[in-house]
Amino acid sequence: MQLPIQSQSTIYAEPWEAAAGPGDLRAIAVAADRAGFDYIASCDHVGVPHRLAPAMSTIWYDPVATLAHLAAVTERVRLLSHVAVVGLRHPLATAKQYATLDHLSGGRLILGVGAGHVREEFETLGHDFRQRGAVLDEVIDALRAALGPEEFPEHHGKFYDFGGLGQLPRPAQPRVPVWVGGSSPPAVRRAALKGDGWLPQGDPRDRLPEQIATLRRLRAEAGIEKPIVVGAITEPLYVGRPDWEVGRRTITGAPEALAESLRAYRAMGVHQIQVRFRCRSRDELVDQITAFGAEVAPHLDQ
Repeated sequence: MQLPIQSQSTIYAEPWEAAAGPGDLRAIAVAADRAGFDYIASCDHVGVPHRLAPAMSTIWYDPVATLAHLAAVTERVRLLSHVAVVGLRHPLATAKQYATLDHLSGGRLILGVGAGHVREEFETLGHDFRQRGAVLDEVIDALRAALGPEEFPEHHGKFYDFGGLGQLPRPAQPRVPVWVGGSSPPAVRRAALKGDGWLPQGDPRDRLPEQIATLRRLRAEAGIEKPIVVGAITEPLYVGRPDWEVGRRTITGAPEALAESLRAYRAMGVHQIQVRFRCRSRDELVDQITAFGAEVAPHLDQ
């Protein structure tokens, strides 16, 4: 699941999150860890301009600081950046942060990356917004090198050139998985050719089969035999029968009914689903997480 509180876009934030803080975030992460969730995720924006603030808000926690903080209070749940706008930073700086996070967490990092969409962020930080796709393509290659086993990584490309600078500690994982986010044709192509996983951005169910077919076709044409982890963001969920208005798109009901609906994603070729729960408080969210882990998840593999 993507964590609440750490990003509060009006598209998905619940009213109670505005007054929540670090203690609430820790409690939710611990609940996800105990409930058997595969990962918790944190977003990335350096700054939000006035024109976008009414919709996006300006509450966006730093993903490395947030995930490192939560690594200390969890034991097994993986830590996903969903997604890091890595084109805003030098790849060596990004590698230093995320290698340290992986080292401190005992190898629980999944590095989710994306091109970004906020022009002012790029311009203010001195980057060409129009080149962000091409830059991301190279940054993924640079990060593969910089997060690899070598103490002195090297990369020689069009946008970045480095070598001879040692970085310890190395990641705990032999290979940090890189999942590529985005649903545009260039993002799907990037995921197919460069990713260990694909993170679509909340696409409706009926769009996913065609996109997954395109993903597989592109990998086959490139001769890539290694499997790719295909993800999906589900509709909002509520375990049980709510006595309040949860929204027309929310899937509600008994655990078996929710599991039956969610198994449709697996039939499309999806390997992991990112869930989001409607809730009115932190305690209700923790209850939903706990109920999902205990009562819904066991039915997903049937």
